[in-house]
Amino acid sequence: MPALKTYLVEDSPLIREQLVATLEELAPVQVVGWAADEAAALQGLAAAGDAVALVIADLFLASGSGLSLLRAAAHGPGSPHWVVLSNYASPEMRRHCLALGAARVFDKSTEVEALLAYCHELAAATGSGRS
Repeated sequence: MPALKTYLVEDSPLIREQLVATLEELAPVQVVGWAADEAAALQGLAAAGDAVALVIADLFLASGSGLSLLRAAAHGPGSPHWVVLSNYASPEMRRHCLALGAARVFDKSTEVEALLAYCHELAAATGSGRS
């Protein structure tokens, strides 16, 4: 199964490095870009165009927020799937992220395996690196 072209928005270098390694080793994912803040993410995603199938974003960034990214993202046909990976995945925050267009919300400390499973499901459903 082809790898999902994935863009990662995470401000912690350590978490970002570990997440890239985990995703690329255990899921059909190829991280094609990353950003540590909202402005860089918007710029990077615009430059990537429709080459990105999945965006994984944290809520709290070096500047800006994952919520603002969700608000700014186009969630129409051909747009990437968005998921939130955060330490602040409370029930209320999950509802808010889903209302803004996130496909799923995962807790960094307890749901990384669920994120990996989601990546497998998405890759199988799309049949390619781009949906």
